[in-house]
Amino acid sequence: MKKLFLPTRLLTLIAIVTLIIIGCKKESSDTLSSQEEESAATYTTESETDAQFAFDDVFDNVMGVSSDIGIGGVGIFGRTTSSLTGRTDSTPVCVNVTITPLQREIFPKTVVMDFGTGCYSHGHLRSGKITTVYTGRLTTPGSSATTTFQNFIIDDIAVEGTHKIANTTATGSNQRQFTIAVTDAKLTKPNGDYEVWNTTRTITQIEGNGTVLPSDDIFRITGKGQGKVKRENLIISWHSEITEPLVKKFTCRWIAKGIVKTVREGLPANTPWVAALDYGNGDCDNKATLTVNGNVRQITLR
Repeated sequence: MKKLFLPTRLLTLIAIVTLIIIGCKKESSDTLSSQEEESAATYTTESETDAQFAFDDVFDNVMGVSSDIGIGGVGIFGRTTSSLTGRTDSTPVCVNVTITPLQREIFPKTVVMDFGTGCYSHGHLRSGKITTVYTGRLTTPGSSATTTFQNFIIDDIAVEGTHKIANTTATGSNQRQFTIAVTDAKLTKPNGDYEVWNTTRTITQIEGNGTVLPSDDIFRITGKGQGKVKRENLIISWHSEITEPLVKKFTCRWIAKGIVKTVREGLPANTPWVAALDYGNGDCDNKATLTVNGNVRQITLR
């Protein structure tokens, strides 16, 4: 009998491919056990809330940098009192903001927020840079702001991707409207777990349109998203939909109201493994309720 000898390179290639297949055996298209389905539903919700948290922060800061560029006075540029700690926050001295060109009426304008190696403000630790290019003042219909990231980390989440705000207010409307597009986003945690996120959302200002200061501004958010999340040995593709509009107050760090549903790809429409995250009744707090397969539990938002 002849013995078959395979070249070392081929054996190595086969081993690598085998490891890849084994490592990906729990991709979202696979059949999962009930326990894994419940974990997957929880992980997709965590992925959605992590992405929501990170890019809400970006939105607030891009809008808040200056009233000559956005609406000013929100995000790290606002002064707020935490209902949880009673501590008053204001614009941190540890962030370096550069605006080019400085002349008020000249656009496009590039704004760089440099948080250095670590800058704590408004309840979160940020480092790295975010760079935003504004085509015009964001309160003007047709203007947009596109943000990219350079080694940017908020708390323990490293943020990549592109975030774009476009003022899509209809002619003659007394309600400001913005379309938010997040593309090729990736949020990575220190242990190597990550989430990939793409979403388009519409943000409509429902209160505070007629006032100068943003303290009474309230927004309604609708839209859908999709992504992929890695948690330990599970890699799950999922999609999300805001089934009850989210309510965001600029005076609050968290979403105050609304429901988001997430489901991993490949499951039937009537699956019990849809995860529904309910942000509450409008109160400003860091609590939300997660329901999966009839089981309800409270979670704490960042």
